[in-house]
Amino acid sequence: MSIHRGDAFGQWLIEAHRREDVGSVIERDDGYVEPEWGKRVYFADHRRWTPAERQALRLARGRVLDVGAGAGRHSLYLQERGLKVTGLDHSPGAVQVCRLRGLKDARLMDLSEIRRLPAASFETVIMMGNNFGVLQSPARARIHLRRLHRVTSAAGRIIAQTMDPFKTTVADHLAYQADNRRRGRAPGQVRLRVRYRKLADPWFDYLFVSEDELKGILQGTGWVLDRTIPGPGAIYIMVLKKAT
Repeated sequence: MSIHRGDAFGQWLIEAHRREDVGSVIERDDGYVEPEWGKRVYFADHRRWTPAERQALRLARGRVLDVGAGAGRHSLYLQERGLKVTGLDHSPGAVQVCRLRGLKDARLMDLSEIRRLPAASFETVIMMGNNFGVLQSPARARIHLRRLHRVTSAAGRIIAQTMDPFKTTVADHLAYQADNRRRGRAPGQVRLRVRYRKLADPWFDYLFVSEDELKGILQGTGWVLDRTIPGPGAIYIMVLKKAT
């Protein structure tokens, strides 16, 4: 079967929005494949979120930037609470679904384009659904975090979800981490693509970090760790505030 490059993630979201759950998979560059979270997660009402997600989103205030909005579940919840939310995604299909579901400000924008946003234009940045990972690598994360520092107010905060890569006993994951170390990459740095039917997204880097690794990444970015909220398994949510 030939694989075509395209917006696999976005096309899957469009189909999932239109009808019952349809399947997509995440493929890692070592050949490891696992199912995507599915419609029950990407379209979940906030009452079905994890306690950690609900606790974290209560901390959002002011103007909110949602980096990696997906189907818009977090943006829409905050918009319903009366907050002004801008949802960003690099997937045209994801942006389309956000708009169809009622998000007033959904934009097609890659993370690297955040520098185009006005300075101090947001009070809160959210990166839920493990979307701290879109920062790609420790080096790229520092660049993106400095850009997010510029577009947030003096009291700005980042609420972001990740997963501690060391809290696994899966042999395939441990082998991948060992290979990363040999190649000079962070243990939790993975190269992925989403596949749906005959479509595949371009390969992209995604980053999972432990709390200790996070503290190292934050140095020199203008951000410090305020608190963490433990989630299920290896998942945790970080709350970052501006350094004084």
